[in-house]
Amino acid sequence: MDFSHSEIQQLLHDSVSKFVTDNGGVEAHRALDVDKHAFDDSVWQQFAELGWLAAPFAEQYGGLEAGSADLMVITEALGKGLLSEPFLGTVVCCGGFLRNSGTEEQQSKYIPGITDGSKQWAFAFAELSSGYNLAAVGVTAEGEGNVRLNGEKIAVVNGEAADYFVVTARTLGRSTDTNGISLFVVDASLAGVSRECYTTVDGRRAATVRFDNVEVNADCLLGERDNAYQIVEAQIDETIVAMGGEAVGTMQMLLDATVEYTKTREQFGQAISNFQVLQHRMVDMYLRLEETRSLLFDAAIQVDNKSHGAAKACAALKVKLCEAGRFVSQQALQLHGGIGMTDELSVSHYFKRLQVLALMFGDEDYYIEKYASID
Repeated sequence: MDFSHSEIQQLLHDSVSKFVTDNGGVEAHRALDVDKHAFDDSVWQQFAELGWLAAPFAEQYGGLEAGSADLMVITEALGKGLLSEPFLGTVVCCGGFLRNSGTEEQQSKYIPGITDGSKQWAFAFAELSSGYNLAAVGVTAEGEGNVRLNGEKIAVVNGEAADYFVVTARTLGRSTDTNGISLFVVDASLAGVSRECYTTVDGRRAATVRFDNVEVNADCLLGERDNAYQIVEAQIDETIVAMGGEAVGTMQMLLDATVEYTKTREQFGQAISNFQVLQHRMVDMYLRLEETRSLLFDAAIQVDNKSHGAAKACAALKVKLCEAGRFVSQQALQLHGGIGMTDELSVSHYFKRLQVLALMFGDEDYYIEKYASID
């Protein structure tokens, strides 16, 4: 498989990598105010000025119409720098819903706020009793035309900072039917919207969002009423590719940090990198990383080509992201010893981020079953 970048991808890679070198790293990550929204507003505005927030959108919004293969270049670099700005949720996931399912009026209304960095978005889909089942939607949207939302969403990543939510709600059928689910854009400032915010294990922010008789206009419906399940599945697959890019960048940094540490840490009068058993463990880390990279490229190409096998490729990527992320991060911690768990060292932060990425949208067991169920 050809891993070389296209011209656009190389430009994106160089631009983001330089920015990450100048602005990323563990010190910047540790300096963030986790009691606020755990990312730097000025950095987010620089994302906008550099054109990254517009990358996947049409030229009329200043975008490059970048596909999944292009976006994974950005997220890989962001993963290397431990940057916690919500590119994944606002631009890739919610921006993807607008690009793929929004009307021209909706796109004109909402996309400029994403590209100029003035508006934050969050995808609200998980519920207390839903597990990873996307069809288990208990939040209700009652009425024709204008609807009233009632219910609660949990683990809404970037939920504290969000100006808008993309919300799954049941408009027809029983609580686990795939038919009868609709998507709505919900303004976070509407009466009846409340949120309880908290810090996640990786230092980001999330929220439990409650909807108490929230009136949502008819023009806030995304896509076709009652038929949002397939839209959600497809958009999550696109987001998994971007997540895979971030995971590859994170694992690469863990591997590099571990190799460098073993060259300086001495036991029995020599660097521990000379011990063959530790060399084998680092080779295994490298192999897991490259396996993930291969599956990432395959999934990105299939998603961009709208291939029949795209869903299966994304499921395979998610399984490998979970398995390889766990192995690489655990090996990095063990080879660093006790210092690897300290807040001062970057290894612990990369470790935590990989654990969160492994659980987003579904864990390893969930995606193994999904992979097996796809024809």
